[in-house]
Amino acid sequence: MNTNEEIKEMVKQKYAEIALQNQDTNASSCCGSGGCSTEVYNIMTDDYDHLEGYNPDADLKLGCGLPTEFAKIKKGDYVVDLGSGAGNDCFVARAETGETGKVVGIDFTPEMIEKARNNADKLGFNNVEFRLGDIENIPLMSNVADVVVSNCVMNLVPNKPKAFAEVQRILKPTGHFSISDIVLVGDLPEKIKSAAEMYAGCVASAIQMEEYLKIIENSGFKNITLQKKKPIIVPDDILKNYLNEEEIQQYKDSTTRIYSITVYAEKVVGCCTPNTGCC
Repeated sequence: MNTNEEIKEMVKQKYAEIALQNQDTNASSCCGSGGCSTEVYNIMTDDYDHLEGYNPDADLKLGCGLPTEFAKIKKGDYVVDLGSGAGNDCFVARAETGETGKVVGIDFTPEMIEKARNNADKLGFNNVEFRLGDIENIPLMSNVADVVVSNCVMNLVPNKPKAFAEVQRILKPTGHFSISDIVLVGDLPEKIKSAAEMYAGCVASAIQMEEYLKIIENSGFKNITLQKKKPIIVPDDILKNYLNEEEIQQYKDSTTRIYSITVYAEKVVGCCTPNTGCC
């Protein structure tokens, strides 16, 4: 079993590889000819083309939903994107919050931060900022954010209760979040759960949907709402990297299902919980 730090380092290396790739506008992210977790990303990603602020250079096809579309961002809001990658959701959020607002992207991969900053420079945005940091210890003061968004990233954090406690901490008393992520109903085959590529691809690291929502509740949030839920079907050509034909059929016949969900929740003022303490 990998330690939390080993898991973080593995994910960081995978995302660094993706950030350093040369891509044309029609290319999906890919780690090379050997195949990798980005093949899984390609089947999860949603289409951003209809959203104002969308910038193709910042879209590495790493998400599993459209949390920014559901985030109820208003003009002048302070928005934080956790696991901001090349800046895709930050630039969409900036279109919503406008010039009077502020958008801060947090990512723990230096290569992603550099790519996002370059994209922001090209767009000439002076109210979009990218900071290197860990979601389990977000480099922001408490009670600063009106809205937190995150797209297929909280799933990758080993200590999810700590991560959601940090979301609770940085939100203003009137703040809320909209987060897209991968969850399970049922158990994955062990060969998939132990695959590094499938972990970085958000499948092997997925936890039960009921457990995921319980972590949010235990972190002191209220009005928890499932804004969107869609099934994720992993194609045979990806499953064949980890399972034989018989195992693939057994997996398909099982009741295990993978879902992308988008969850909304609001901060509770004056909450005291085991995970957050008093806020």
